[in-house]
Amino acid sequence: MKAKIAVYNMEWMRDLFEEDGSLKTTGKDAKRSQQLAEIVQAMDPDFLGIAEGPNTLVNGSKTATIQLETWAQHFLPGSPLKGIHGFPSSGQQELCALYNPNKLKVLFTPEIGPGKRFDEPFLTDTTNRLIKEQYEHYRPPLELSILGLDDQLFSRVIIAHTKSKGIFDMVDYARFEQISQRDRLKLFAECLSIRERCDDYLEKGQQVIVMGDINDGFDLDFYENKFSKSAVEILLGDLWKPEFVLKSTLPKPKLNSYGWTPYSSRYKDRITGDQLNVLIDHILVSQGLKVIQGKVWNPNLEKDDPLIQSIRNQLIQGSDHFPVLVELEN
Repeated sequence: MKAKIAVYNMEWMRDLFEEDGSLKTTGKDAKRSQQLAEIVQAMDPDFLGIAEGPNTLVNGSKTATIQLETWAQHFLPGSPLKGIHGFPSSGQQELCALYNPNKLKVLFTPEIGPGKRFDEPFLTDTTNRLIKEQYEHYRPPLELSILGLDDQLFSRVIIAHTKSKGIFDMVDYARFEQISQRDRLKLFAECLSIRERCDDYLEKGQQVIVMGDINDGFDLDFYENKFSKSAVEILLGDLWKPEFVLKSTLPKPKLNSYGWTPYSSRYKDRITGDQLNVLIDHILVSQGLKVIQGKVWNPNLEKDDPLIQSIRNQLIQGSDHFPVLVELEN
């Protein structure tokens, strides 16, 4: 079975809806909705994981699923896309997904045993001192199962939007250092929790896809050298279990004076003020899934791709991230 799998941080998608969850159909937000819809239509994914989706309220009066489906019906008329979400987050940027029910079945299948739920605090050792500390996912990762129409499992999926390394408060350099280390350990903790779940799936002989805005890349920056680890490398797995190591669906990024290539987003360096290209949106897959083709839909890089160039303005204006699309086969 082949499937086109994508992930996209749609940048505060909640702003495209009114407070009651109804769709904004006029003004600049409706224009951005149209741009995002044209991107989704061009990618034509069988499954699209979404970071920064519309909000879900704990009382169920407003859900990401209903808002996504309303959005798709209005801006992608005739589209069969269905929505799905999981545990509500304590924040305002939900994890959710759209999928084509004519191609796939997608189920919300969270682990709910003691110490397993992603929406509960967990203990992990982030500093290799044999001391476990308590952490929690700010946005509970979304656990889904993708099945074919024959009900055969294609893969388990975990969609994540892990802790940002950015510091947005006014701080002095000493406080900046303290917060930077704290945020990095929080990021490691979330990825350790996700990686443990990957191992659970792999031990059962199931395939795994981890996708989302991980807020980290593959190389070693100052803090990754300091702690001798990076968040993405934690997700990739343990080299002492090579059969369980996940693989990236993108080519190895290269560093230049502007940052990384390929890149899925940009950010402003707090100290220098420079804009840096970063690859922080990822799709990682287990070894039983064959990667046919994967790329970042970045119009600044994919200059020879006529489809990507046909929606260049939409990609640049629709979000502060570019989507990642991959074709997989099991």
